[in-house]
Amino acid sequence: MHELSIAISIVEMTENEVELKGGGVVNAVHLKLGPLAGVVKDALLASYDMAAEGTTLEGSKLIIEEVPLVGYCPGCQTESVLPSIQSLTCPRCDTPISRVVKGRELEVFALEMML
Repeated sequence: MHELSIAISIVEMTENEVELKGGGVVNAVHLKLGPLAGVVKDALLASYDMAAEGTTLEGSKLIIEEVPLVGYCPGCQTESVLPSIQSLTCPRCDTPISRVVKGRELEVFALEMML
């Protein structure tokens, strides 16, 4: 389960950021997660609690914002939300997409903390 190593990295990175800010108590870590990140959301949530145990983040929450899969269609010349990772074709014209615009994210984007 590689989600545990990802959770440990999130905790370590967050602890480093809190230290750079001069300390504080983290209440929540906000993460963007795309369907192509290769991470199972529920496994990451469970792993986060284990990774945070015994650290300054113990008791904090990991809040995951799921990012939709968005691709660029060369036929329509537009970006569209794709229905699934198994179908990388434009939902309007059925042309294969030429690039994924969103959906690979695995990014901590905010911390809720008290100084």
